[in-house]
Amino acid sequence: MSDANVRIPEEAKDRLAAIAAAEGLSLRAYLARLAETMLTPSERAERAEKARAALKDWNGYAPTAAEERDLDSELDRRLAEAAGQ
Repeated sequence: MSDANVRIPEEAKDRLAAIAAAEGLSLRAYLARLAETMLTPSERAERAEKARAALKDWNGYAPTAAEERDLDSELDRRLAEAAGQ
């Protein structure tokens, strides 16, 4: 695997290095692991679609786009309330 240079603010590099060290990893190893475990937007969308299909097959749950937006808004409201905002 070839290496690449990435320019980021020094403060960000220091923070990431501290997080990596706390987990017993080098910054290089931490960033490689992060890249392997994070999903791209298209991967997240694909997983969400699979989850919707599984829910529909399992129990018939198939909310409309408007129902999903309403549920997301309600979740956001509850999370803000729990955070004291």
